[in-house]
Amino acid sequence: MRVLLVEDNIELVALLKRGLAQGGFAADSVGTANDADHAVTALQYSAVVLDRGLPDDDGLRVLRDMRRRGDATPVLVLTARDGVSDRVTGLREGADDYMAKPFAIEELVARLQALLRRPGNLLGKQLSFGNVSLDTEGRHVTVAGAVRAIPARETAVLEILLRRSGNVAPKRLFEDHLFGLSGDVGSNAVEVYVHRLRKMLADAGATVKIHTVRGVGYLMAEEKPG
Repeated sequence: MRVLLVEDNIELVALLKRGLAQGGFAADSVGTANDADHAVTALQYSAVVLDRGLPDDDGLRVLRDMRRRGDATPVLVLTARDGVSDRVTGLREGADDYMAKPFAIEELVARLQALLRRPGNLLGKQLSFGNVSLDTEGRHVTVAGAVRAIPARETAVLEILLRRSGNVAPKRLFEDHLFGLSGDVGSNAVEVYVHRLRKMLADAGATVKIHTVRGVGYLMAEEKPG
C-alpha cells in the first residue's frame, strides 16, 4: 500500500518512511500544501499522513478540498497542534484520525493499519485466494501452507491482485502503488513484476493464476483441476 506524506521536515520524513516500510507501506512525500494538492489528484493513495504547519498553508485546507471533491482517502493528521480545539477542528474537517507530535512511529503505523481495516477501506490483515495467503502486516506470503520468500514489489503486486481477486485490476493501479511520484516506471515495468510473481506462484504450487487482460490490466483467478 502506498501512502502520501505531507510534511516539510526532511529528517522526520526520512524517519516516517523507514517506519512505514517496516509496516508494509511505501511512501511518497511532499513538503507543501500546493504539492499535496497535485499529488492527491494525480495518484490514488491508500492513505495520507498530513501535517498542518506547512510553509504555504494549513494542511487542513488540503483536507477540505479533498472532501469537497468526494475524495474519501483516509487521512491521518500528524501535527504539533494538539489542543482539544485543534483536534476537534481536524476531525470535523474530515480527518479520520489525529495524532500529536512527538509520537511513536509504531503507534502511527498501527493507527494507519487500523484505519485501513475499517469497513470500506483497503486493508484486511489476512488476504487469501485459493491456496495463497498474505499477512498484510507481517508481509508474509503463504502458498499451500508454506511461507514463501517473495520480494517486496512482487508482494505489493500480489496484494493488489488479492484485494481484487476475481476482478480486473487496472495497470495504472499497479503503477501508482509500486512507483508513486518517483517516475521510475518503464513501459514494461509492471509486466516484469507480474511475470516474476506469476512464475514464483506457479513454482510454489499455487492454485491461482494471473491472467493478462490486454489493454486493461491483470486478473487473478483460481485454476480448476483438470
